[in-house]
Amino acid sequence: MTTDMGAGAGTGTGEAPPEPPKGGGASGLLRSGAIMAIGTLASRLTGFLRTALLVAALGTGALADAYNTANTVPFIVYDLLLGGILTAVVVPLIVRARERDEAYGARYEQRLFTLAVLGLAVMTTAAVMLGPLFITIYGGGMEGAQRDLAVLFARLFAVQIFFLGVSAFSGAILNTRKRFAAPMWAPVLNNIVICCTAAAFLLLATGKVDPASISDGQVALLAGGTIGGMALQTLALWPSLRGSGFRWRPRLDFRKGELGQIGRMAIWTLSYVLITQVGFAVTTRLANAAGVLGREEGLGDVGYTPYFNAYQLFQLPYAIIGVSVITALLPRMSEHAAAGRMGEVREDFSSGLRLCSTVILPAAGLMGVLASEITVVLFAHGQTTVANAQVIADVLRMFAVALVPFAAYQLMLRVFYSLQDTRTPTFIGIGVVITNIAMALLSFNLLPTDKIIVGIAGGFAVAQTTGAILGWAILRRRLNGMDGRRVFVSYLKLAVALWPLIGFAYATHAIADAALGAGLASGLLALAVGSAGGGLLYLVFARMMRVEEIGSMVSMVTRRLPGRG
Repeated sequence: MTTDMGAGAGTGTGEAPPEPPKGGGASGLLRSGAIMAIGTLASRLTGFLRTALLVAALGTGALADAYNTANTVPFIVYDLLLGGILTAVVVPLIVRARERDEAYGARYEQRLFTLAVLGLAVMTTAAVMLGPLFITIYGGGMEGAQRDLAVLFARLFAVQIFFLGVSAFSGAILNTRKRFAAPMWAPVLNNIVICCTAAAFLLLATGKVDPASISDGQVALLAGGTIGGMALQTLALWPSLRGSGFRWRPRLDFRKGELGQIGRMAIWTLSYVLITQVGFAVTTRLANAAGVLGREEGLGDVGYTPYFNAYQLFQLPYAIIGVSVITALLPRMSEHAAAGRMGEVREDFSSGLRLCSTVILPAAGLMGVLASEITVVLFAHGQTTVANAQVIADVLRMFAVALVPFAAYQLMLRVFYSLQDTRTPTFIGIGVVITNIAMALLSFNLLPTDKIIVGIAGGFAVAQTTGAILGWAILRRRLNGMDGRRVFVSYLKLAVALWPLIGFAYATHAIADAALGAGLASGLLALAVGSAGGGLLYLVFARMMRVEEIGSMVSMVTRRLPGRG
């Protein structure tokens, strides 16, 4: 164990040692996840306002496809070269370094942060230069003015890679210090900036804007707002970093074996991300190609933007509860795995999965039944019609099928990462991506043009189910069981409680649609009554079925009501 002095914990900088994990099982996760869930909820709600305003401003056609495809590129590059490493490598390594020695762990953080900043600068520069190549890969049949605009946006938006990476790395450091609030709240600022940008675009635009008619000022407005939002999100994390005791002093004095350890874990993570990005590139290209075909055939906007917006909606329940639980779980599972307590790792996984499912299952049910109401209320404004919103709804219904297996698969990946195993997820990922690509190609070649993106979403659901089944089978052997009996019983009880929700929501949908027809008024009515009434029925039946996690959540909320202490 090293005893030499340096910046960080116990070295005069005021850094507090990491807090021990609080509680165990579902109750501990609820306490850790509550703050994150509230922040994530605020982030996602403002995120949907942002998405709704962008859809109103840009529509769901050629202009929106160019903007959304280009704005996806920074996240693709970041995920490909750094994002997966943060989750799978950095968090477990920092946790283990601190357990070895607090001062050593603080210096290790600074070395990793310095390496990340330098790498991000190089990645950003390369991405700006490779803008045309990215649009060739992801743009499908884009050509002419649409392709030129997408390339310009891709070059400009690439600047976000640096801010995105620094923000994510800062969030990872905060998570290892049990500071979960700031990383969950910072995206709210980003969303507010882009909301203002989209609103300004709506006010300044006269008539329908397309890639051929968009002005330089409008391009500058969209680019400045998009990049500025991400920069503000990054800067907002620094007060919390300083409050946690982190002081960045640039250093690259890696010790013998440290880079090798990072490299051995990172190579498999990079392989996994590369494989998944191949699948994403194929599906994005096919969705964009479907959009071009749809416009040529007079079918309207049936391309990447409806698929993209449905995917954003699909992720909301997972982001609110799944990400919060996973973020709280990973440091804890890493600590238990480092100590060889595999029974506790298994318990962590079981508690996390059952807790996630109590929210994700009813969310999937509401998405499936009220998809039309959700998309009409959110998107049928400005440049986007009710018919455009219905296309998004068709895709959302299919994504709803994927919600439960997707969340389970993501949680299983974190179990592997806590075991410092990045190799196995890569091989699982190969099976997932092959399934996804095969289903997407079948959809593109066999389905009508206006149903291609629905089929691609269905292929995503099949692929995520494949990943969950493979992950479960492998982890069952690694952990000497997966607490399967308790998980199965919990799912069975939740399934029983789910049917009253589905029935009530469907009845509300049918009555509102018959009385008022498809539109904003009926959508608001069905969404408000169907989700509130269905949710209440779900809670009642879940309590009657004695679902442990529902009881824990209700107790936690009631204890915080005025007068309850």
